[in-house]
Amino acid sequence: MICKISCILFNTKLFVVAFSAIHFFTSRPSCKVFFAADPIKIVRAQRQYMFDEKGDQYLDCINNVAHVGHCHPEVVKAAQKQMELLNTNSRFLHDNIVEYAKRLSATLPDRLAVCYFTNSGSEANDLALRLARQFRGHQDVITLDHAYHGHLSSLIEISPYKFQKGKDVKKEFVHVAPAPDTYRGKYREDHEDPASAYADEVKKIIDEAHNSGRKIAAFIAESMQSCGGQIIPPAGYFQKVAEYVRGAGGVFIADEVQVGFGRVGKHFWSFQMFGEDFVPDIVTMGKPMGNGHPMACVVTTEEIAEAFSASGMEYFNTYGGNPVSSAVGLAVLDVIKNEDLQGNATRVGNYLTELLNKQKTKHTLIGDIRGVGLFIGIDLVKDHQQRTPATAEAQHVIYKMKEKRVLLSADGPHRNVLKIKPPMCFTEEDAEFMVEQLDGILTDLEEAIGAETESVISKNTPYRTKMPKEAQSELLRDSSLDPRENPSRKRNGLCTDSLLSKRFRT
Repeated sequence: MICKISCILFNTKLFVVAFSAIHFFTSRPSCKVFFAADPIKIVRAQRQYMFDEKGDQYLDCINNVAHVGHCHPEVVKAAQKQMELLNTNSRFLHDNIVEYAKRLSATLPDRLAVCYFTNSGSEANDLALRLARQFRGHQDVITLDHAYHGHLSSLIEISPYKFQKGKDVKKEFVHVAPAPDTYRGKYREDHEDPASAYADEVKKIIDEAHNSGRKIAAFIAESMQSCGGQIIPPAGYFQKVAEYVRGAGGVFIADEVQVGFGRVGKHFWSFQMFGEDFVPDIVTMGKPMGNGHPMACVVTTEEIAEAFSASGMEYFNTYGGNPVSSAVGLAVLDVIKNEDLQGNATRVGNYLTELLNKQKTKHTLIGDIRGVGLFIGIDLVKDHQQRTPATAEAQHVIYKMKEKRVLLSADGPHRNVLKIKPPMCFTEEDAEFMVEQLDGILTDLEEAIGAETESVISKNTPYRTKMPKEAQSELLRDSSLDPRENPSRKRNGLCTDSLLSKRFRT
């Protein structure tokens, strides 16, 4: 395979503050931290464990950034060794970037052979938009509802997860398609063909855009939505969307920033689990790429890269793919392979999903368990029939889990989905410990709200939940709930476990 490299991105600056980190973050509303009402000061970490200033150990179920484990010795050694020799502008020749591009490209379909290295997932997605718009001169972008693709202005514009919460209005060149959620979305698991139904929504957007004289540059989506609530699209959805988008002269951008590098287990990239007949035109990656070191990349086809080059605008990145970053990236790839972390994601992920499904039969608050490998979501509901999101309960759970020294987060449009995306060295013993703590917390919570743990909650029965003060205050000041959603919308059909196979093809 022929590999071409284009180097990219701006320097990251380290700001040192001379006052308390806790005061710094909690006194500034714009700085969002985990457990904002009662934050943790982490001072060190090792593999899947984090330690606070008191020495207390926490099981990390949040950090998909420390992909192969916090402070992995092989990654640390690679960075230190290269730092002692050279770190410089990426516009000089160096073997590391060439070797890394070769290794990275070997994990992808052949047509994805041109690498642009950057320093963050946000920067990678911004560059992907530039590539897409330059390709045929089109401007409009189709994104999924509740999607998040980064913090740059260009990405806030295509991230409903962000712009729907603030004062910004949707730009005329942005089109929002329904998230392909078969549990809570427009077309659910009882629909005869949810993949086609959701893809047809994209087709309608394209037709309407063309009727208004607009042209589609790209469709962008995470291969599995993370901030959107751990959503796995139904099998065949991406293929149909790609057909419609390419027919309109656009390209398909797969955002693998959160879900790439073997997290799904069987496949190195999450988009690969949808079938060999689906290959994106552009793939973006970041977070796990450097195991915490700032490193990201855009990979595309020669055709798209050549169109970008033909624009006449010189493009380079000061530190994207620098010698130290490339050495770190190579070490991460080595660890994934040498420690069989993809196999571990499959084994432990399957075991954890099995344990959680057993909890689902026991706890009425659990509406759905969905996920692949070590990317799992627990959808908490007040009512199984109407699937009313249990937002307050989810906040209660994550704070109580923190008290039990297990770190979880909650996300999704209603912040009712518990997200599990730990370092890939997560073990079966860790899974058992996490589920044991969750079981106890859910048992106490269901008893407190008067829920019957052996049967489905009675329809439309209101109840109030006693919550920790920390969770209450965080809910009150958080504006992340989507005001357009009606969580109690009537919908037929109970949650079923048999439809995971409909969400993707292996």
